[in-house]
Amino acid sequence: MVKKLVILKDITKTYHTGKVAYQVLKGISLEVDEGEFLAIMGASGSGKSTLLNIIGLLDKPDSGIYILDGQEVSQLTKKELAYLRNRKIGFVFQAFYLVPWATALENVLLPLLYRGKINKEDEKKAVELLKRLGLEKRINAKPNELSGGEQQRVAIARALITNPKLLLADEPT
Repeated sequence: MVKKLVILKDITKTYHTGKVAYQVLKGISLEVDEGEFLAIMGASGSGKSTLLNIIGLLDKPDSGIYILDGQEVSQLTKKELAYLRNRKIGFVFQAFYLVPWATALENVLLPLLYRGKINKEDEKKAVELLKRLGLEKRINAKPNELSGGEQQRVAIARALITNPKLLLADEPT
């Protein structure tokens, strides 16, 4: 039997600007199985990034139920949410958020720093990911020395280094 990785039930999210309220998400329900690929498409401003931020535990819905890998997440503390993000979710953001002073290899290893000390096996895995993405000659390059496509591939490697159950990509191209 296939396990449900993400369950959203009746999710709503509203942003307030001054006295004006913008309901970005209204009654969103969604289930994603382990191993499933899903694309969320819509017009600019339709709430795709907001939905990804909620699924990625970067934002909370105003109402509704969110279950990630069997765990209801609405009452978790910030520390518990950060722990889940680091253990279960990989992100490729639209603006890759690479650390400018760090090399490609160091950027890929960054999520593992939150888990503690990085070992030789971690470094080996990061190098292998960069090689698989065609960046074997760019391992020691800083982000400003990389093309946009190379930066995106570093961000992808960084998202994959923790073996996440859930991989989220905002505006992948």
